[in-house]
Amino acid sequence: MATAADHAFPAFGEAADDAALRGELEVVGRVTSSSNVALLVRLHAEDDAYAIYKPVRGEQPLWDFPEGTLAGREVAAHVVSEAGGWHLVPPTLLRDGPLGSGSVQRWIGDPFAPLPDDQVVDLVPAGTIPAGWLPTFSAETPTGEPVTVVHADTDDVRSLAVLDAVINNSDRKGSHCLRDPAGRLWAIDHGVTFHSTPKLRTVLWGWAGDPLTDADLGRLERLQTSFVDPGTRVLGVLERLLPEDDVLALRERVTRLLRVRRHPRPNPGWPAVPWPPL
Repeated sequence: MATAADHAFPAFGEAADDAALRGELEVVGRVTSSSNVALLVRLHAEDDAYAIYKPVRGEQPLWDFPEGTLAGREVAAHVVSEAGGWHLVPPTLLRDGPLGSGSVQRWIGDPFAPLPDDQVVDLVPAGTIPAGWLPTFSAETPTGEPVTVVHADTDDVRSLAVLDAVINNSDRKGSHCLRDPAGRLWAIDHGVTFHSTPKLRTVLWGWAGDPLTDADLGRLERLQTSFVDPGTRVLGVLERLLPEDDVLALRERVTRLLRVRRHPRPNPGWPAVPWPPL
């Protein structure tokens, strides 16, 4: 089961092991929009490099995630993303920092010039779905204007929807999906993932019920293989980061996705989208 102990994860894939994340951290400021303590830190191992540091001691207790740590789940999301070959979660590790053990994740882009958050998920007037986008749901603004939440109909966003189903992401907001200046997709904020109970809550429902792509079936197979391959050490790392039941449920979700071979549909007994969705 996850503890607040300081572990580093082994490297999975070319971009997994970010040596700068292991260097000295200098706190620059607090991300005030976060419900838990989240600190912008400078990585002294590199010039002009930053990370987001989320100390375990700054986590607010959650009734529906009573076991494990949010920091452990942040790191586990990166481990799974790398082990399966999605490569969508920035390099992340669990390590000691100025406020004790916590997750440290490479900051994507320039923290002082935030990346636009409308390139993957956006809000459009109802009935005006742009070409290359898929609708998620319709609603009204506080002033009563009918709108539709849409997301990009691209292969990388589709793969992110599969990764979210794998890690049981209960908070996939639009602002958690970013494209860097080169156009590469990154997914952030994975503190409420990997629960043993189905809790998928996302704005990426455009492919619900559709067949999985061959590429994502291959990623699922690679991830499943990594669980039993002692050479990868994936399972051992996850067992240190997550409660035992969450690891078992993760393996069951992967098995089910490979059997059904389709994107999941919303659970009628659970809210389908997070709030706020963007």
